[in-house]
Amino acid sequence: MVLEKTDFKNLGEKYTGKVRDVYSQKDKVVMISTDRYSAFDRNLALIPCKGQVLTQVSRFWFENTKDIVKNHVIDFPDPNVIVGKKCAVVPVEMVVRGYITGVTGTSTWTLYQKGERTFGDAVLPDGMKKNQKLTEPIITPTTKFEAHDRPLTSKIILEEKIMTPEIWQKVSGAALKLFARGQEIALKKGLILVDTKYEFGLTPEGEVMLIDEIHTPDSSRYWQANSYKERIEQGLEPENFDKEFLRLWFKANCDPYKDKVVPPAPPEMVTELSRRYIQIYEQITGEKFKKETGDIEKRIENNLKKYAI
Repeated sequence: MVLEKTDFKNLGEKYTGKVRDVYSQKDKVVMISTDRYSAFDRNLALIPCKGQVLTQVSRFWFENTKDIVKNHVIDFPDPNVIVGKKCAVVPVEMVVRGYITGVTGTSTWTLYQKGERTFGDAVLPDGMKKNQKLTEPIITPTTKFEAHDRPLTSKIILEEKIMTPEIWQKVSGAALKLFARGQEIALKKGLILVDTKYEFGLTPEGEVMLIDEIHTPDSSRYWQANSYKERIEQGLEPENFDKEFLRLWFKANCDPYKDKVVPPAPPEMVTELSRRYIQIYEQITGEKFKKETGDIEKRIENNLKKYAI
């Protein structure tokens, strides 16, 4: 069974994101992770168990970072669901990068190859190689609610009053601390946390909170740590646990940005990606993945009865 979408009438106003169906209530949000696979700003496939993995990986990381910054979690009533406090979303995605990499048109490596050296507030030196570790992690913030993600700097954020200086200091400081914690824990599990994105919100009282998801295989890039050095020295791509191999397949077989219709993802790749999602869950958490069976939507509906309005 896969979960493509939900359509609950009694959970509040529905917003459909790339991967999540979010139901908004007066003081809380119900976030349901589906099995939709999104890349190049479009949905390309359904990956079994993906939604469950995303929610449960976030659960692990929310628990292991709540001493750094408060998060919005109220409850995990279902393996695919987070119920969170309703916050005013800070309209910036806080992208933190520890390595120079990527294949998309907006990736740091693609832009670097074209001569770009300034990323966020950081200036990178000449002569860097793909997949190289940065001297220290950098923040490359982008706009969240504009039609296309716009790269930002702290200067633009403050000049355009997207955030106050105080809020910027809090979210940028929290993002770097979260990333350091993520890298530290990931390395103990044999993984490199390469890059990720964080989203923050403000409570009605003005308190900064971490919202949405954290260090999931959708919001983050992970590499296997034990083979990284050897593979880089051999000119090979790192062993990755993210969407890169399916992204690469679509990039090789169509123009995913321009083609109206794209070919279906090969079934063996869908199966492999599902296996990878489960494997990374197990590697990060140290727990055996409990695959849920039966009608996912019915189970979610049953588990969310107490949140019906």
